[in-house]
Amino acid sequence: MAEQKAPQMQATLGLTGLTSNAMALIAPGAFLWLTFFIQATTGTTAPAMWLGIFGALMLCLATAVAYAEISKLYPGTGSSYYYAEQAMLSQEKAFKYARVAKFIVGWGSHLYYWVYPGVMVAVTGVFVGYVVGFLYPTVMSGSNPGPVFMALVAIVFSFFVGWIASKGAGASTAVNLAINVIQISALLVFSVLAIGYRTSHPAGSPAFQYDGQTLATYSYQFATAKDGSTIRDASGAPLPLLDSAGKPVPFTIDYPEKDATGAFLTHPNAASVIAPHKFSFLFIQATVAILILVGFESVTSMGGEAKNPTKHIPIAVIASLLIQGLVCYLIEYFAANYFLNSGYTMASAASSAAPIGDMMIIVGDALLGHGNGHYFMLAEAFTVFLALIGTTLSCMNTGARVTYAMGKDDEAPEHFGILHAKSLSPRKAIWTLVMISAVIGVIAVSLVFGDAGAPTDAAIAALPHGIFSNVGYLSHDRLAALPNSLLTITLTSNFGTFILYALSCFLCIVAFRGRPDYNPVLHLLIPGFGLLANLVCMAFYLISPVFGLGTVKEPLLALGISGLWGLYGAYYFVKSSKTKGKAILLTSKESSSMAR
Repeated sequence: MAEQKAPQMQATLGLTGLTSNAMALIAPGAFLWLTFFIQATTGTTAPAMWLGIFGALMLCLATAVAYAEISKLYPGTGSSYYYAEQAMLSQEKAFKYARVAKFIVGWGSHLYYWVYPGVMVAVTGVFVGYVVGFLYPTVMSGSNPGPVFMALVAIVFSFFVGWIASKGAGASTAVNLAINVIQISALLVFSVLAIGYRTSHPAGSPAFQYDGQTLATYSYQFATAKDGSTIRDASGAPLPLLDSAGKPVPFTIDYPEKDATGAFLTHPNAASVIAPHKFSFLFIQATVAILILVGFESVTSMGGEAKNPTKHIPIAVIASLLIQGLVCYLIEYFAANYFLNSGYTMASAASSAAPIGDMMIIVGDALLGHGNGHYFMLAEAFTVFLALIGTTLSCMNTGARVTYAMGKDDEAPEHFGILHAKSLSPRKAIWTLVMISAVIGVIAVSLVFGDAGAPTDAAIAALPHGIFSNVGYLSHDRLAALPNSLLTITLTSNFGTFILYALSCFLCIVAFRGRPDYNPVLHLLIPGFGLLANLVCMAFYLISPVFGLGTVKEPLLALGISGLWGLYGAYYFVKSSKTKGKAILLTSKESSSMAR
């Protein structure tokens, strides 16, 4: 009987399919909703949110150029993992480090590719908790959903997306293409309305004040107790402040930059939104903002499924980042930051599970009439959920294919390098990633309101009682003393991103060194800037806590987790090499596993 040939990936993706997969991972419609809260909890650096995104975008564009250029030389499955070996093998002296280089890149990239999906399923738990709390306020608080409920959603969502991913790239691409069209359209609608609300409400004009407990807007000022807390009626609605005639005092809008303690509240003008405030704030915000821009490189892992990889992959890499990052993100983050006002401040955003959802209710009430903003928010929330499916699906596909490449190359357990005979997808890698994502998701939502996002004791006391509602909430002081678990996991994933992107820029420099088509701008200056920018952002994980910039606990924890992952990787590599009888340093180019 003839030996049965192992299933191989099929070339089915054109330029549209490749670009759609990368755009789905960037997903601006989802990330504005999901990460505005995370960025708002970074302490004093919050006012530099927009510029932090711009800085991260410049870093990503430089890295994207490096990916685009190197993908022309080495189209194939595995992305930077594959590029690392090929770049080293192209050099006469450095070839002996090819195996070490590809393992460092592959192992380091897993800190990003294995943690990032966990962040996505966690923020999905937060998102669903907000929507359920809005629809059923007696069961759960929308502003502060129950950790147990969010954890269950994270687990279910992880397995749901894994099921779609296991069907193969064709099914994934069709889903991503439809989602891209829907989410970008919804994004533009919200951005226009948010800017319109600000411009139509000058300081001193009547406007809405938002209440995070009832998830509703009110046209009057709230009555407050001596301790500053809002006085409420039996249903939990805030009572109005009454004038001397016993009538509610109308709420008039204002745009104060800071409160009495110096905490940032709103941007007094448009220039403040794009201003650095402090130069160091740019880098701290960029360490978080990188989360919303990663994904442009995902198509480089699909070289085995691309019809014309050398032509289409470089275009898809750049196009996805320009469309989503340069156009969509800069517009929507400007709109959301410019919208902030005395009725909904940055402090309000930091204490809410979904600040963008809150903003949608406010602008919806202004556009559709008081009380109708909820419908606008729910319609937009539906598009966010679709985008969540797309971005989680895309990152799982990318991560599984990098794991598949290492398994096929015998640098990871070999069962990861097997394709399913029918769907031609790396199912074992996918389902392993599903389980890892579920665990990380549960950890990420466990203290999602820790540190700067800690709700007040009054807000905690007002939570509905039940296992899915208030179990897991501690006192304000105890939560404030603990790290924010979602921010910690996000920073861990982002550190893996910086490692991968820095190494990819370095590999581009190495790959084109000595080649006749060498271009000093494309192959040295741009990737050199990308390498330096990534290293600077990594350095701020230590600089920020040391100098008291932004948060302290979360960057150090993320740095510690990354260090442990690196140490375990070194141990695994040395032990695996001895077990398999593989030399750490190559003696010839032919001894490379990929060369064979």
